[in-house]
Amino acid sequence: VYDPNEATLTYASAGHLPVLIRDPDGSVHRVTDPTGPPLGTGGWIHASGTVPFRPGAQAVLYTDGLVERRDADIDVGLDALERALAGAGDSPQIICHRLLRALGITEDHDDDVAVLVLTCPERQGEEADLFRGAALELLGGVEAAPRARAFADGVLASWRFPEELREWGVLAASELVANSLKHGRAPMRLRLRRTDRRLIVEVTDGDEHLPRHQQAEPADEAGRGIAVIASIAAEWGARRLPEGGKAVWAEFALPGPG
Repeated sequence: VYDPNEATLTYASAGHLPVLIRDPDGSVHRVTDPTGPPLGTGGWIHASGTVPFRPGAQAVLYTDGLVERRDADIDVGLDALERALAGAGDSPQIICHRLLRALGITEDHDDDVAVLVLTCPERQGEEADLFRGAALELLGGVEAAPRARAFADGVLASWRFPEELREWGVLAASELVANSLKHGRAPMRLRLRRTDRRLIVEVTDGDEHLPRHQQAEPADEAGRGIAVIASIAAEWGARRLPEGGKAVWAEFALPGPG
């Protein structure tokens, strides 16, 4: 999970080789902890870790077929991959080609190979204006939901969103905060993020129990918050956080250019 506001990359590994990170200064290091066993091997809990991922950084994920050879220790292949990545600052597609070439991967290679390169973009000028974030710490209590609504409305207005999208965003913020007030615990935080294509409304709190989409009965006075989110958002979801607690988010598609 890439978090542009915190400039971090959160990951979990199910028995895979270490992710390689190339920092903006060109240095390369392996992300080795935490890692867990392959999926399907038992009732293991896979922990997640977080590493800095600043603009200009790159991450490489790959299968063992890229670096493993029958006649050499796997660290030999990992060292060769690190050296190749250190001198390969370019677009993800070009980096993939360079890594494959540096590791001697041809059409005759006798093992499956998959390589995924992630680049954290450096944005400036008008492009940077398309990627924004804002956050509000919430202390709980009866004033939390009104504060969240006012904050969301002000931020979305400053981002010049259409009125209907602003209303959906404010409603999502209100429902997510109300759900967290009822079922979560401190600390609580509201975050708004926009990209060139999406608006993301997210609320984090200190409770690890993930919400479920339930069908409320007509006479029920509660239980409709997540149902409302599911009905208005293009996507929604929840995840546990590495430091404890959870995040619940709703995503809206931005209208295309005129």
